[in-house]
Amino acid sequence: MTADHLRRPVVGVMGSSTQTFEDLAEPLGRWLASLGVHLLTGGGVGTMEAVSRAFVGVHPRAGLVIGVLPADLPDGIAVPRQGYPNSAVELAILTHLPLSGITGTDPRSRNHINILSSDVVVVLPGNEGTESEMTLAVRYGKPVIAFFGDHDVDWRPPGGVPVARTMADVERFVREVVGERLPRV
Repeated sequence: MTADHLRRPVVGVMGSSTQTFEDLAEPLGRWLASLGVHLLTGGGVGTMEAVSRAFVGVHPRAGLVIGVLPADLPDGIAVPRQGYPNSAVELAILTHLPLSGITGTDPRSRNHINILSSDVVVVLPGNEGTESEMTLAVRYGKPVIAFFGDHDVDWRPPGGVPVARTMADVERFVREVVGERLPRV
């Protein structure tokens, strides 16, 4: 058995920082918690908080909520930016990378960390930052699915990225990607 088979899978969920899309985020968060994976988000509000809150509400569960946070560095000490982390983040990873003023695919964006640290990425409706995370997932060859339900978005997923309208579609996709690495209960 390889070390990769011993590591709990990490599912990155990317989405809006201004809207919760609870109809998508809550069932997704509960299902991921029951699956035994870690959940990774940008650690902020909106969709990130909604999916994380649902995840931590499942008992018992084995995985953690990981938040990759923007931080300021006054006097060389990392301090999370205002609004970060949301109350459901259990493992906060502070970065020096900017929150704004750059595009999401810029090499200085923390979006790279979100995507590169995920084994599979589920993208919920969002804006430019969310779109850039999907673009990075494709660039880095990460398995990615858009979960929009009945919501419209102002952009199209890159070619080849499946769009899920139901939780069942997401469940099939995630299980296909990490199924062999899921913890045995």
